[in-house]
Amino acid sequence: MRDIRTESRHGGTEDLDEAAATFESLRPRLFGIAYRILSSATEAEDLLQDVWLRWQAYDRDTVADPGAFLATVTTRLAINALQSARVRRETYVGPWLPEPVDTSNDPHLGAERGEALSFAVLLLLEKLSPTERAAYVLREAFDYPYRRIAEIIEASEAAVRQLVSRARKHIVSERRTPVTRDEQRRLLTAFVAAARVGDLAKLEELLAADVISYSDGGGAVRASRFPVVGAFRVAKFVRAFASRFWAGVEVEWADVNGQPAALLRHDGELFTVLTVNASEEGIDQVLWLMNPAKITPLSVAS
Repeated sequence: MRDIRTESRHGGTEDLDEAAATFESLRPRLFGIAYRILSSATEAEDLLQDVWLRWQAYDRDTVADPGAFLATVTTRLAINALQSARVRRETYVGPWLPEPVDTSNDPHLGAERGEALSFAVLLLLEKLSPTERAAYVLREAFDYPYRRIAEIIEASEAAVRQLVSRARKHIVSERRTPVTRDEQRRLLTAFVAAARVGDLAKLEELLAADVISYSDGGGAVRASRFPVVGAFRVAKFVRAFASRFWAGVEVEWADVNGQPAALLRHDGELFTVLTVNASEEGIDQVLWLMNPAKITPLSVAS
């Protein structure tokens, strides 16, 4: 005869409610892990749906630590998903940029550590292997012990230390020391003001000599399909479309990926998320996120 109490515990409404409550309490951290590995909020959300289905079907009585279990499942699925995502990104139309997330409305995303959240770091992480990236994210953003990371990615502790060390060296060697948040906001505000009127001299003054402008339209909207490099060329590029691009544009300031951003709207509709990465040399990168598939969720959130 079946044990009705056991059946109820494993398949009953009460048990599923408890499983859902546990999952929801851990969801902010799980999303933070998935997003930092994938650089896509949409892909992270899809992945968490898969994690939930696995958690729902799993024999949860065998799980001593749900947080550790779900973090492991999330990380392993994210590593696999990133491998597939990179194949798709090879055929992406024009420059590919990370999908922005509204951190002003999602304080949990950067609550523990803001590491591996800014666009500058996410772009650098794209050059790492999926396993290197996962190890770096777990260590630097969530402070997981090396031993625990080794269990999650199924590697030795010594191998994990090497993965994290290589990733750190890559980030440090490729990234200039960023300016403060207040200075970044000042530079972005000044850039928007100069771009609106096509002030070539002011734009050049704000830009680092080797600045790069990336426009991510994904082939869905009109945008430059190649990065524009150099202060003079970027300034000329911005001035060239100033009269068309900025006509009737409303600017709303927001906190995106833990950094200041300008939400550009026309007739109330968000069409561009604009932000910059800057160092003491000036604005190093200008990021124009225009792909509707990436910015529409942000428009809803805002």
